[in-house]
Amino acid sequence: MYGDEIHLWLHHIRAERLRDEARAASRPHRRSRPARARMLRARVGWTLVEVGLRLATPRLPQSGLTARFDH
Repeated sequence: MYGDEIHLWLHHIRAERLRDEARAASRPHRRSRPARARMLRARVGWTLVEVGLRLATPRLPQSGLTARFDH
């Protein structure tokens, strides 16, 4: 019958799509390397921010008492 052939054809299409999804799911994720790169980039960025803030902040003048204890 005509309807049975269409049903079988649709079944084959659906099965092929499911196989493609299964292959895609079984592949190792490539996000691990970029995630590590983002983490490293964030750590380096915050370190640069900290260094910049230390350089931009004026030093307070030291009193004589604290200057003696620095040696």
